[in-house]
Amino acid sequence: MPTQRHPALLAFALCLITFAVNLQAPLYTTYAELSGYGAGATAMAFSGYVLGVIPVLLLLGGLADRVGRRPLILVALALSMLATLLMLLAPGLETLGLARLLLGIGTALASATGTAYMSELMHAGDNRHAATWVTASTSLGFGLGAALTSLFLLSGPSLTPGSFYLHLALACLAMLAVWQLPDRRLDNPAALLRLPYYPAGSLPYGLAILLAWACVGLVIALLPSILKQHGLANWSGFSTFCVISCGLLFQPLAKRLAPVRATAIGLVILPCSYALLAWGADGGALAAVLLGTIAASSACYGFVYLGGLSAVNSLAGEEKTRASAGFFLLAYMGFSLPVILTGLLVDRLGPGTALLVFGLVLLAGCLLVGLALARSHKALAEPMLTAVK
Repeated sequence: MPTQRHPALLAFALCLITFAVNLQAPLYTTYAELSGYGAGATAMAFSGYVLGVIPVLLLLGGLADRVGRRPLILVALALSMLATLLMLLAPGLETLGLARLLLGIGTALASATGTAYMSELMHAGDNRHAATWVTASTSLGFGLGAALTSLFLLSGPSLTPGSFYLHLALACLAMLAVWQLPDRRLDNPAALLRLPYYPAGSLPYGLAILLAWACVGLVIALLPSILKQHGLANWSGFSTFCVISCGLLFQPLAKRLAPVRATAIGLVILPCSYALLAWGADGGALAAVLLGTIAASSACYGFVYLGGLSAVNSLAGEEKTRASAGFFLLAYMGFSLPVILTGLLVDRLGPGTALLVFGLVLLAGCLLVGLALARSHKALAEPMLTAVK
C-alpha cells in the first residue's frame, strides 16, 4: 500500500537520475580541449543524450506495464552511476558522448514512467500533484549537479571534482529507497512496442517544450565555451543551475493557472529572457547571464514544463504513459538538434552571430506555437460550449 513517504522516495530517485545528466557540464570546454575539438563537436557529444532518449520513448512505451515501474527507475539509477564512473575513469569528449547516451536511456525510462508511477503512489491518484512532484524533483536534479560541480571547481581545476563522488553515494541511497516502493503490473499489459501518443490538442504543448528546452540545451552545451572567452568558464555550472532549477520558484504560480495560460505566459517570457542572457554572454556580463537564465527558467521549467505536462496528462485519459513519452520526445528533440546547428554556427560564424540566429528562430517559433496553442484551445472549448447549450 502506498504511504505518504513513498512519493518523496520516488522524487529523491528522480532527482538523482537527473542530477547526473548535467554533472559534467562545467567541464565541457575542458573535455573539448583535451580531445582537440570545438563547439560543434561538443554539441554533438552533448546530444548523444538524445540518441539514448529517442529509441526508448519511441519503441518501449509499454515496457513499464509489463515489468512494472520500479525496475525502470532502478535501471535508470544504475545507468546514471555508470555514466558518472565513465567520466571519472576516462575524461574526454568521446567518453562524454557515450556517458550521455547512457544518461539519455536512463532519463527516458524515468521520464516515460515517472508521472504515472508518482500518480499511483499518491492517494486518489492525483495527476496534477503527481506532475508537480515530478517536475520539481527532475528540475532540481538537472540543475543541481552542474552547480555543485562548478562549486567544487571554484577551489581549483580538476577532472574528477567531488560532485562526481557525491552523486555515486547519493544514487546508492536512492536505489535502496526505490527498492522499498510498492509496484504493480497490469493484469492485461499492452503491447511492449507502443508509439508515443499525442491526444487531440496536445501538439502545441509539445512544440512549446521543444522551444523551451532548445534554449536550455544551448545554455548547457555552448555557453561554457562562450563564457570562457571572458574568463567566466567556472560560472557555467551556476548558469545551468539557474536555467533549470530556478524554474521551481515559479511552479507554484504555474500550478494555480490553467495549463493553456501557463504555457502561453512561458512563450512570452522565453524570447525576452533569451535576449538578455545572449547579450550578457556575448559581452561577458555575468549578472545579465544569470538574470537571463533565471527568467528563462521560469518558462522552461516553470510555466511551459508544468503547464504542458499537466495539459498532456489531462488530455491523455488512460494513455498517460504514452502521452508523457510523446511530450518528452519533442522536448529532447529541442534539447539536441537546435544545439548542434547552433554549435556549428559558432565554429563557422562566431558566437555573436550564432546567438543572434538562434534568437530570431526562437522568437519566430514562439509566435507560431502561441498561435497554434490559441487555435487548439479554442477548438477544444467549442464542443464543450455546444454541449452546455
